[in-house]
Amino acid sequence: MRKTPLLRAVLLDVDGVLLDSAAVHRRVWDAWAARNGLDPEAVWPLTFGRRPEDTVRAAAPGLDVMAERRVLDGMLAAEGDAVPPVPGAGRLLAALDAARVPWALVTSGDRATVPARFASAGLPLPRVRVYGEDVVRGKPAPDCYALAAARLDVPPPVCVAVEDAPAGVRAAREAGCHVIGLTTAYGPEALTAAHAHAASLAEVHAALSALGVLPAPGLNPVNGAANMTG
Repeated sequence: MRKTPLLRAVLLDVDGVLLDSAAVHRRVWDAWAARNGLDPEAVWPLTFGRRPEDTVRAAAPGLDVMAERRVLDGMLAAEGDAVPPVPGAGRLLAALDAARVPWALVTSGDRATVPARFASAGLPLPRVRVYGEDVVRGKPAPDCYALAAARLDVPPPVCVAVEDAPAGVRAAREAGCHVIGLTTAYGPEALTAAHAHAASLAEVHAALSALGVLPAPGLNPVNGAANMTG
C-alpha cells in the first residue's frame, strides 16, 4: 500500500485568502469594462484567480493584452494600498511562523503591489513569493505552485495549498498539492477539485492542525513543527 506523504508546507493564495481585495478589484474591473464597452457582470467572474492579462484575453481577445495590463496596473495603483486582511489572516501566518512551517505566497498579483498591501495590512511576507510575472502560464496552469514548492525545496505532494477560486484550486491540484478550498467567494460545488473545504481562515487553521501541519491546540508549536519536519 502506497504511503501518504507527510504534509509539511503551506502555499497560500493572496487575494480573497489573505487580503480582502474584492471591493478594490471590483471597482477597477467595472471601470475597465465600461471603458472598453464590455458588460461588467460578464467580466467580473473572469477575474478570480487569474492574472489581469489572462482576464483581458478571456474578456476581450481583440485588445492589446499588455497595453491593457498597463492600464489596469495604473487603475489599481490609483486605489492605493489600503486593503484589509481577511479575518484570521494574521493569526494563521503567526501560527505558521511560530511552528516553523515553511510557507509561501502563490499569487496572480504582481510584486509592485502585493508587498505594499501586506505592509499596510500588517501581515508578514514569507521568504518565498511567486507572483504572476514569475511564470509563463498563469493559473489554472500548475506552474506557479510547482515553482513555489521548488523554491521551498519541497515536493508539491507535501504541500497544502489554500485557494478561493476554481482556477487556483485547479492549478494547485494539478501541481500535486493537497488543496483546501476557501468557500468565501465560491461555494464547495464550484471548488470540486479541492480535497477539502473551509468557510473561514479559522477553519483553515483547524484543518491544518487536523492534517498535522500545525500543532494541535495546547501543544508546544516548536515541538509540533519538529514532529512534522523531522
